[in-house]
Amino acid sequence: MDLTGDDVQDILRLLDGLPFGEMHLRTASFSLWLRRTADGGWTQELQVTAGPTAHPAQPAAPGAAAAAEPGRAPVVAGADRGVSGDGAPAGVPVPPGMSAVRAPLPGTFYRAPLPGAPPFVEPGDQVEPDTVVGIVETMKLMNSVSAGVRGTVAEILVANAEFAQRDAVLMLIGQDRA
Repeated sequence: MDLTGDDVQDILRLLDGLPFGEMHLRTASFSLWLRRTADGGWTQELQVTAGPTAHPAQPAAPGAAAAAEPGRAPVVAGADRGVSGDGAPAGVPVPPGMSAVRAPLPGTFYRAPLPGAPPFVEPGDQVEPDTVVGIVETMKLMNSVSAGVRGTVAEILVANAEFAQRDAVLMLIGQDRA
């Protein structure tokens, strides 16, 4: 079952007419918490559980290794830290030993829970599979993004408050050899 933006709006309209201050909805693919604010609005937290947001390393495009100079690592898209407003594309090669944390939905990527707050993670931080590493805002809903693997944050490819396409590589995590 796929929920559309209209479905979510219908649910919120229904909830506005009820005396409840909080709702938790869990399905096989996501878990959603809604809480009424003091002004009658709603806050929400969504965790996508249909599949991990981290994907194992995939081989680089043919010829990529040949383009690298001997003794130097191949160039990886986004590794120049030239972050674009579209985020890194879904097809970015992931170096061996790394996992890509990908955007579960299209939306604005936030590195911190609130403006001015410290980022969830920085390069060099240790993470667990359930560590929240960012938020993707889609249709005014904040969707938590988890690391999906145990390891060390190697590089953040999408800048704070930048748009990311669905499956865009948000960051790379070096996998622990545990």
